[in-house]
Amino acid sequence: MKYLFRYILMGLFVMASALSMAQEKTTTYCNPLNLDYTYMIYNSAENLSYRSGADPAVVKFKGEYYLFVTRSMGYWHSADLMHWDFITPGRNWYPQGCNAPAVHNYKDSVLYVTGDPSGNMSILFTDDPKAGNWNATPAILTDLQDPDLFIDDDGQAYMFWGSSYIFPIRGKKLNRNDRFLVEGKTVELFNLDMAKHGWERFGENHTDTVQGGYIEGAWLTKHNGKYYMQYAAPGTEFNVYADGVYVADAPLGPYTYQPNNPICYKPGGFMNGAGHGSTVVAPDSSFWHFATMSLSATVNWERRICMFPTFFDPDGLMYCDNRFGDYPHYAPTASGKQGAFAGWMLLSYQKPVKASSYAEGAAPVAQGFSEANRPKTSADFRPANLTDENCKTYWMAQTNGDKEWVEIDLLSPAKIYAVQVNYHDYQSNLYGRVAGMHHRYIIEGSLDGKAWITLVDRSHNLQDVPNDYAEVDHPSRARYIRYRNIEIPMPHLAISDLRVFGIGEGKRPQPVKAFSAVRQSDRRDVKLTWAVDNRAQGYNIRWGISPDKLYSSWLLYGTNELLLKSLTTDQHYYFSIEAFNENGVSTLTKPIRIE
Repeated sequence: MKYLFRYILMGLFVMASALSMAQEKTTTYCNPLNLDYTYMIYNSAENLSYRSGADPAVVKFKGEYYLFVTRSMGYWHSADLMHWDFITPGRNWYPQGCNAPAVHNYKDSVLYVTGDPSGNMSILFTDDPKAGNWNATPAILTDLQDPDLFIDDDGQAYMFWGSSYIFPIRGKKLNRNDRFLVEGKTVELFNLDMAKHGWERFGENHTDTVQGGYIEGAWLTKHNGKYYMQYAAPGTEFNVYADGVYVADAPLGPYTYQPNNPICYKPGGFMNGAGHGSTVVAPDSSFWHFATMSLSATVNWERRICMFPTFFDPDGLMYCDNRFGDYPHYAPTASGKQGAFAGWMLLSYQKPVKASSYAEGAAPVAQGFSEANRPKTSADFRPANLTDENCKTYWMAQTNGDKEWVEIDLLSPAKIYAVQVNYHDYQSNLYGRVAGMHHRYIIEGSLDGKAWITLVDRSHNLQDVPNDYAEVDHPSRARYIRYRNIEIPMPHLAISDLRVFGIGEGKRPQPVKAFSAVRQSDRRDVKLTWAVDNRAQGYNIRWGISPDKLYSSWLLYGTNELLLKSLTTDQHYYFSIEAFNENGVSTLTKPIRIE
């Protein structure tokens, strides 16, 4: 009887926790998205345990949303693009999950999915994705990697694919009414042109001069009668992983390169990369682009999911808003503000940290890289790693128990609006979908380091929150921020960054002075320099093809120069810069034109 009572209490606890999280008034979101990412198994033979989520295919179906992610052993469902619940599939699903998945909603009646890791696949379909059972067409499509299934308004089906540093994005017609059998010849649409498009060059910061870039991740969006074929380059493991787009009047082209490419690009900040994505229409008819971010601290294909507001300007140019791309932005459900930067600044960057303990030693180097392209990872496990804005370094405590804590001194009071806790998997020895995972903790604030108030209470949480972002219910002034651990599902308590967002009480920086943009002899490159502002925490470089189209941005800390290597050789550009600190953002400088 006592066991029955215990189970009843546990059930009530779980329900209360789930209800509390579901009812949480969240008006903003923060990249990377806080999904219950699956532990990958395809490197398990090397005892590499890590979570990953990549290649997101998001589709609206009967007023709700479904998210398919590479090798995740299932998929996610949402009513609002904000709160996602995992669906464990039943009949006719891929054993490891789909790979670089394609998904298409046909007239809100049938949902199609494909993406077999082998490259040989049937197209799966269902009219009830919540149930998790699928049917398979009795035909096999061969030699496909990174597929994209598209069915036009007239019912004609197409398959696009490509993942190669040699072969282009290709397409062909399929017969939707006859088992999706191939109709006609394969059409080569376009390939990388690295000699002309700087952003397509391989390596961190596009610096690899040996390896050619990869073209992959085709995704077709139809808008106002035009066909926008999105594609990813140059490699998923790098900070410059991005999405570009070609535009056509018909699904099989001919396609024209869009001059403001890349359209989704996030090379700077806490977590980088914004490639191999999909574009979906939100409940309010706004557009959102989901993409892949690079964590790559354990292995090169260790990744996370992000999303960005997306637009089509009056000239038909597609672009994403990546400015402050891993700071809080208003959610798709925030009426009148969808996707806008919330204005909450990063308060924790390089602030002093102390902790209950930290482990000795250093982390292993990231696997899967050449020596030339291997990123820097944790040199140690010290508390200072919590505020360095580098997802590849982390603090690790000596235990994973409830006596561990960290405390950040913001150095001056500020109003606290949100926090983000980014847990790191250090030798977790977990693989696949793991039942019952949850993180429990408390975030406290104090003005004097003695009297504390609770800002975020996750003490009763029973959900898996590896990149937990939480708004403060009642924004409060604080100088000191404390994380108190209660319970985690991993054997080691490791956190890459504890990020605190709010508004300081000082002055924002003045406009940047002496900004210069000099195009290099290699016209794909431009050298940007500016005067240091001691009041600034960092800078946003912004650029585009006209003064009113500064669609691209690069966030930088602790420097006054950048060699930007992502330009198109025959395109002129305009460049501007803004400074920021804990108190806000300066006005933008007058754009500089370079030929």
